[in-house]
Amino acid sequence: MIEVILLERIERLGPMGQVVKVRPGYARNYLLPQKKALRATKANLALFEKQRAELEARNAAQRAEAEKEAATMNDIKLVIIRQASEMGMLYGSVSARDVAESAKESGHKIARDMVQIDTPIKMLGLFPVKVKLHPEVVIKVTVNVARSAEEARVQAEKGAALIKAEAAAAEAEAEKAAIEAAAAQQAPVEATAEEPAEEEAPKKAKKPRAKKAEATEE
Repeated sequence: MIEVILLERIERLGPMGQVVKVRPGYARNYLLPQKKALRATKANLALFEKQRAELEARNAAQRAEAEKEAATMNDIKLVIIRQASEMGMLYGSVSARDVAESAKESGHKIARDMVQIDTPIKMLGLFPVKVKLHPEVVIKVTVNVARSAEEARVQAEKGAALIKAEAAAAEAEAEKAAIEAAAAQQAPVEATAEEPAEEEAPKKAKKPRAKKAEATEE
């Protein structure tokens, strides 16, 4: 682990100016080349303190701009058309680039590195996706993945994947048919159960006749 000074707020690490310990690979491959952090040396600590006011002012201006943009983008719905199987599985998956391109087509500026897809999108449907406009400004957009523009419209109206709605309807219909079939099978069984009762009645009636016959003979 190595220590670095954060030059901006990093999720799960801390705010600007905090000294944190991170894995060498994470620092070398991401934080340092992206200028999101500096190695926590004495010289860099002194440099940061000297530039802190300027960095904080710049960050505040960028955050204000991001908040202004977020007001026009929050909860937007982006449509992505993809081919899929009958079960709704995509031939591939939706990437951050796909989301950024869809946003661009809708007139919104979203860079690929702003898009955060926590769970891979590999099916048709509606999916919430985070977009980080600024380290301190994160919005959610809805990605509507469908096989056609018409299907996307229906999914948006229903608020769920069209293929799931069709599957739920088919399941309900099958359950209804199963209940009706069970009811139809139960009726003959009940009728059959009553038959022995009708046969037992004559047998009981014959016993008194037999006793009378014996009494007459005597």
